[in-house]
Amino acid sequence: MALTFRLASIPKMMTTTSVISSADHWDHFIARIGIRRDKHLVTPGLYRLGAPKADSMVFVTANYTLSFDALRASLIGVDAYILVLDTKGINVWCAAGKHTFGTRELIRRIKAVHLDEVVSHRKLILPQLGAPGIAAHEIRQQTGFVVEYGPVRAADLPEYLKTHRATTEMRKVTFPLRDRMVLIPVELSIILLPALVVIGIGYLVGNLPFALAVLMVILCGTVFFPMLLPWLPSHDFSTKGAFLGVIAAIPFVLSVLLQHADWSWYRQAGQILGYLLAMSSSIAYISLNFTGSTTFTSRAGVRKEIYTYIRPMAVCFGLGLTSLIVFAFVH
Repeated sequence: MALTFRLASIPKMMTTTSVISSADHWDHFIARIGIRRDKHLVTPGLYRLGAPKADSMVFVTANYTLSFDALRASLIGVDAYILVLDTKGINVWCAAGKHTFGTRELIRRIKAVHLDEVVSHRKLILPQLGAPGIAAHEIRQQTGFVVEYGPVRAADLPEYLKTHRATTEMRKVTFPLRDRMVLIPVELSIILLPALVVIGIGYLVGNLPFALAVLMVILCGTVFFPMLLPWLPSHDFSTKGAFLGVIAAIPFVLSVLLQHADWSWYRQAGQILGYLLAMSSSIAYISLNFTGSTTFTSRAGVRKEIYTYIRPMAVCFGLGLTSLIVFAFVH
């Protein structure tokens, strides 16, 4: 009777596989382009992968579909348990920063699924990028489970599991061109519609250079910035974006000087200043979106950067836009 009661108290375990279906690939695609951004999640809880036993490994991940699918796809042929935390559909690294992939949630989930009754060992394998949100000593004190940090990338798990020792490369966080380009569709989807409205207005009122400048800001802020990130000077993302904005404004500066040589010097100066200030501040602002996409930054550093530059950005944009409007009509 006691055994029957104990088994009945354990929540029903879910089942998954290492196969990524066409529906999964479609979900990944629409997630990458920013559609239904808060809907790409799986049910938190304990999953059975293959035919695990009491001594099978337990992996911990977020309930963001891309994180969950990356983990299970890397465990082909492995019989294991996957403990999915409720991170509100946010990936491991970002959730660790927000503490939804955190100590309290991990302890709560271990107890909720009665993990100590499912497995005979007391070891959890967590992704390395989840470490900022986890106090391993508290996990051990309150649950008896020991935290082991796996490699940065789930794709390295097959090699890691041979020795349970990570190489230097497995611990290294990189942000190569391919990973940076993956971010472009999401950022474009956020800004594209309002930007197209502004471009259309500029074109309809007969100010084609203004419309082209807005288009240039979009391309530089969402496409060229992530691609050129390592090579842009300075440390802060804002100043990197501002530098790129100055470069982007050069064709419009030359246009004012060459195509409008008949303008008065102060009208030329006003338009040039307007393009430089408005474009550099706009691209600097858009570039802040990428601070949350790379481990090159920290929460404290991002907060400091925002507080440092957001007001100067607003002032520069206001002055630049005013200058463009005013000196477009002043003769």
